Amino acid sequence: MARLALLSVSDKTGLVELAKTLVEEFGFDLISSGGTAKAIAAAGLPVTKVSDYTGSPEILGGRVKTLHPKIHGGILARQDLAEDQKDLADNGIRPLDLVVVNLYPFEQTIAKDGVTMADAIENIDIGGPAMLRAAAKNHTHLTVLCSAEQYEPYLDALRASEGQVPLAFRQACARAAFWHTASYDQAIATYLTAATSEEGALPQQWAMTGRQQATLRYGENPHQTAAWYRTGSVPTGWAGAEQLQGKELSYNNLVDLEAARRIIAEFPSDRPAAAVLKHTNPCGVGMGDTLASAYRRAYDADDVSAFGGIVVLNRPIDADTAEQLTGTFLECIVAPGCDRAAQDILAKKQNLRVLVLEDLLTGPQQVVNAIAGGFLLQAPDTYRDDPATWQIVTEAKPTEAELAEMLFAWRVVKHVKSNAIVVTHQQQTLGIGAGQMNRVGSVSIALAQAGAKAQGAVLASDGFFPFDDSVRTAAAAGIRAVVQPGGSRRDEDSIKAANELGLVMAMTGVRHFLH
Repeated sequence: MARLALLSVSDKTGLVELAKTLVEEFGFDLISSGGTAKAIAAAGLPVTKVSDYTGSPEILGGRVKTLHPKIHGGILARQDLAEDQKDLADNGIRPLDLVVVNLYPFEQTIAKDGVTMADAIENIDIGGPAMLRAAAKNHTHLTVLCSAEQYEPYLDALRASEGQVPLAFRQACARAAFWHTASYDQAIATYLTAATSEEGALPQQWAMTGRQQATLRYGENPHQTAAWYRTGSVPTGWAGAEQLQGKELSYNNLVDLEAARRIIAEFPSDRPAAAVLKHTNPCGVGMGDTLASAYRRAYDADDVSAFGGIVVLNRPIDADTAEQLTGTFLECIVAPGCDRAAQDILAKKQNLRVLVLEDLLTGPQQVVNAIAGGFLLQAPDTYRDDPATWQIVTEAKPTEAELAEMLFAWRVVKHVKSNAIVVTHQQQTLGIGAGQMNRVGSVSIALAQAGAKAQGAVLASDGFFPFDDSVRTAAAAGIRAVVQPGGSRRDEDSIKAANELGLVMAMTGVRHFLH
């Protein structure tokens, strides 16, 4: 008797080619349902509809097609067990040798604008996961395929083994099927949780599944293994970015690129902005009248640290900016676009990684940190700071230009590792103190880097000042205005010192620690 294959797919990529080879080269009989059967028949290939095979019609508008003993009996039967073979014979059931199933496009559906809960619910597949799980469970006796990428390797395995697919291949396909259904269920649970929970509430249960995008050469250090995984069936974020040129991305590149994306998301594209990062910290951020001038200001803020850095731009790269970018050694550049002339210029630096990510604003909805025995989950710090809500706590009040400068400094300090201090002037960072164990140390580093340019500049601190010493140090260096969250029991000491020294001080009421 000819071998039997069940084909029931939502994504019909490669379907006809697979069906044709199964029938013409390997002599399979095919059963199929719905649109899959129509596509196979339209190609002139013999196919039996599931409803004809089972003797039961499709009902409930197609919701019930394959949920039938003749289908699941054929999938789950153990070919080396006499009792199972007797049950098949008694009930007129043929054993299945191959099950090819992929699922309703749930993730693609919920990604559409204006999708309703009813639309989402209708795209929850029931029969598909049931068949995948059954076939994966019984992989000792049949093969299950859940992706068009598996079709050709399966046919090659058939050819190489005279029609008997090796167990190792079937095991790999079974693993893929279980991961496929796990990812599918996780997407549904995540959507329903978000759609039916209070805004900002974290779920009682949470899971993440991913598909390997690439094996990385190593992790943070050469002795650490690493791989890059993407979530969802549709590549988004960095998985959906276009790499125009350069070497493969490394683990550290990707970590730095995400830090770069977060900081540039603070700066709308109505005015050119650029940032240079090293080890996830910005070493220079600048805005300008042109993208080239914005980058030059970011680079000049700390040209020593910029060597080997990551550059992020909030506008597409043009030729003038590209010329500037080729003036030093950089690891990666990312922007929402890159024109043809700029590409030709950047191509002179063959190893320079250049990426285009059109949407630099959208990041993960949750931030995960693994700990022993579990993980921590939090919402990302996407709080949009509004100076209108700040308290100006000193006698001296900021001008409109000073307030805008304070906002610029506050947006940058949010993305510097705590304890964080940033000194800026005219929309350019002058000094950055990052990751020190005490705030006094960060203040000293930032002011030393700024040097004489600190005269009339703004200083931002990601946390409050527990004493007035940092305020006095800032004033002595020439700082004009300070922006900080406030909240210390000794805020009055800092306010008193600022008044005494003629500084402007704003308290935002919002802290931006970054560990």
